[in-house]
Amino acid sequence: MADTTHAVLRDQLQAERQRLRDQLERLGHGGGARVDFDENFADSGQVTAERGEVEALAGQLHDTLDDIEDALAKFDAGTYGQCENCGQEIADARLEAMPAARFCINCASQRR
Repeated sequence: MADTTHAVLRDQLQAERQRLRDQLERLGHGGGARVDFDENFADSGQVTAERGEVEALAGQLHDTLDDIEDALAKFDAGTYGQCENCGQEIADARLEAMPAARFCINCASQRR
């Protein structure tokens, strides 16, 4: 993969990381730490379903943020674009579609 493409993907990952952090902050779950979801509600009698929705959304955002952090760490380690399962290079088209991809298309297909 060309260095300019890597630079673009790294910039995309960094922008997405910031967007996710901002979104978590707006939900009251910033700082990277997972918190007790009851803390940000007015009282314990508030609707359980609403609390569950916030918990689910924050969990998904944290999981996505973890994937992006891992991809950025791979950039720093020089292993970005390498499949975690087989060690082969991940195709450029897959990385462009999913910059935080951990597996090549073959290994990802086998995992399903």
